[in-house]
Amino acid sequence: MSVFTRSRKAAFGGIALAGASALVLAGCAGGDSGGGATGEPVDTRDLTLKIGTILPQTGALAFLGPPEEAGVGLAAADVNAYSETTGLTIDDIVWGDSGDAANNAWQTTSPRLISEGVTAAIGAASSGVTKLFLDDHVAAGVITFSPANTSAEFTTWDDNGLYWRTAPSDVLQGEVLGNLVAEDGRQNVATIYLNDSYGTGLNTFFTDAFEAAGGTVVASESFNAGDTTFDAQISAVLAEDPEAIVLITFDEVYTIAPALINAGFPGEDLYFVDGNLAQFGESEDWPEGASLEGAKGTTPAGPNTPEDFQERLNEWWVGEGNSDLAEFAYANESYDAVVLLALAALAANSTDAADIAGKLQEVSGGTGDGETCTTYEECADIILGGGVADYDGYSGPISFDENGDPTGATIGIFEFDADNMFNRIDL
Repeated sequence: MSVFTRSRKAAFGGIALAGASALVLAGCAGGDSGGGATGEPVDTRDLTLKIGTILPQTGALAFLGPPEEAGVGLAAADVNAYSETTGLTIDDIVWGDSGDAANNAWQTTSPRLISEGVTAAIGAASSGVTKLFLDDHVAAGVITFSPANTSAEFTTWDDNGLYWRTAPSDVLQGEVLGNLVAEDGRQNVATIYLNDSYGTGLNTFFTDAFEAAGGTVVASESFNAGDTTFDAQISAVLAEDPEAIVLITFDEVYTIAPALINAGFPGEDLYFVDGNLAQFGESEDWPEGASLEGAKGTTPAGPNTPEDFQERLNEWWVGEGNSDLAEFAYANESYDAVVLLALAALAANSTDAADIAGKLQEVSGGTGDGETCTTYEECADIILGGGVADYDGYSGPISFDENGDPTGATIGIFEFDADNMFNRIDL
């Protein structure tokens, strides 16, 4: 698989038009969390880490909740399975619903996580939802660690070092998506996007990249969270006769995409993003006969989720009384978030949020001083031996910068088959 590699410190002005199934943002770390060994080997630790989740069990991103929660739960199980060696245990997870900006389930979950004294909250999935509670978490001294937030605004958020994410900024996805649409020979395209920080940001980054490649966005129509009818937006974009339509939505896609197809627009000329890329062929909500064969989409994605890891995720999830996982989106990023928190706690020999936050860049490899390791056990052994661990997880090399953004990240490109199921492709 060919890739584009560029430093995080470089500007994202131009766009390269060469075949690629992913664009990788390679490490150029800032800040300094210290170098070399973390100290002398420590024989014993007695640490109990309490974490909670604020992930979508309801709302427009509910389809992402199961794989994200499975990633969190499996990672906690793996950490606890090695607790006799490390002395670190993750206490019972405080599970909670983020909902979305329309149903506001986060208004119940966020105060509960704070009141129960969690060190870190995993979530939310939606950038727009995270923005609604992030300041409260910062004020309470709670780490907010999202596996799926992509809004560029978090890079400069005044978070006191307590916000981290394993998903890359939409600056990257917008460039890859613009590159993809241009490489497919599209010259005139339209967009329909959610009017929130995620949708407006990704729409802007896509438009900038696509137009830099010589294309023209002939129509760009927005809608608001909670909207259920989209006739005006659909009519407006179809009136411009675009060659392709980019849909930057959440589960509104189940209404918008079939309506476009029913209006005569070819499903193969639709493009999807991380907020709506789903295995529609397995969904009861997708109308029969609405074919997406040949349609494409992009989403933050590390290396393909290994089959054995998918099996472990599903085994844990089903073991909790749930049905089989239908999606694995952001499971990698969720798993890695928990592992990184545990490794940072080991490195700091503390479960205090500020102490853990002070070690997250280091254990991710962001300082460039660590020894590469790919499992919790391997990394924990390095730390217990007095060394510095550099965790490369299922979501990629990660390597946080001083803003809590991953500097080693990949955007995958996917294509739908005749069964309306998407598969990762190489171009």
